[in-house]
Amino acid sequence: MTSLHSTRDVRDFGRVAVLFGGISAEREVSLKSGQAVLGALLDAGVDAFGIDVGEDFVKRLASERIDRAFIVLHGRGGEDGSMQGLLECAGIPYTGSGILASALAMDKLRTKQVWQSLGLPTPRHAALASEADCHQAAQALGFPLIVKPAHEGSSIGMAKVGGIAELIAAWRAASAYDSQVLVEQWIQGPEYTVALLRGEVLPPIGLGTPHTFYDYDAKYLASDTQYRIPCGLDAVSEQALKSLCAQASDAVGVRGWARVDVMQDAESGQFWLLEVNTVPGMTDHSLVPMAARAAGLDFQQLVLSILDASLEAGR
Repeated sequence: MTSLHSTRDVRDFGRVAVLFGGISAEREVSLKSGQAVLGALLDAGVDAFGIDVGEDFVKRLASERIDRAFIVLHGRGGEDGSMQGLLECAGIPYTGSGILASALAMDKLRTKQVWQSLGLPTPRHAALASEADCHQAAQALGFPLIVKPAHEGSSIGMAKVGGIAELIAAWRAASAYDSQVLVEQWIQGPEYTVALLRGEVLPPIGLGTPHTFYDYDAKYLASDTQYRIPCGLDAVSEQALKSLCAQASDAVGVRGWARVDVMQDAESGQFWLLEVNTVPGMTDHSLVPMAARAAGLDFQQLVLSILDASLEAGR
C-alpha cells in the first residue's frame, strides 16, 4: 500500500480551502470532519484554511485566493455534484469525484438502477410517493423493509418497518427530509463497509451494533458500536467483497476516494450493495480513517493522499 502515500512537497498543493459545514442535514458531522481535515493539513505544513459553506460562499470564492479545494461537505450541496460543478466553473481543482459520479452516488435509487443494469446485486426496492405506492411496495416486496430518503446520508430519516401502518408512517417521516423516498428489502445479516483510495481497495470493516441497524447514533455517538478489522470473512469471501465494491464504484464513476456499504445475507452468504458515499465522514468515529490505518496510513497521511489525488486527476 506504499503507493497510497503522498510523496509531494506540500508546497505543490498551493493554498487549500477546506470546505465543510454547509446547510444539509449532515451539517454537524461535516463540521467535525472539516475541522479534523483542516487540522491535519495545517500540521503537515499545508497552506490551508477553512470555509464553513453558507450563503456567502460564492463571494468567498471570488474574494479568496484558492488553488485547490478539499471537499468535506456531506450530503446535498456538497456531495451531490453541485459544489463540484461550481468549482469547475471557477477553475478550482478539488478532491474526490466529479460532477456526474457525485450526483449519481447521492441518488440511491439511480445508483441501484445502474448497478442492476450491470448485473450487480442490490436489494429489491421501490420508490414511494404516495400511500398507494406503500401498499404496492408491501405487496411486491413483503416485510420487513427499510425506508430511506433517497438523497440523504448518515442514516438520516431511515427506519425499519414490519407492517403497512409502519411503512406509511416511515414514508411520511422520510418525506420530511426528501421528496423522493426509497423502500428496500430488509437483508438479515452482517454489514460491511469498504473504502477505496486512489484505485486501491482498503481492508473491509465489519460492523456490529445492538441497534436495529447502523443508524445515526451508532455511527457518530454510541460507544457500543463494533468495528472488526480484519472483518471476519474468510480470504475467498473477503476478496469477493472487495472485488464487488471495486465494480460498484467503477460503475458509478467515482475517483479519488469513496466508501461502499454492503450487507451480507446470513443464510446464503450473498453480498448486497447498498450505496456509495463519495465524501465519507472524517470524524473520530469515521470508517475511512479506520480502514486507512489498517492499510498503514495515519490520519494525516490519508488526508494528504486524498489531496494528492486531486493533482493526479489533472483538473
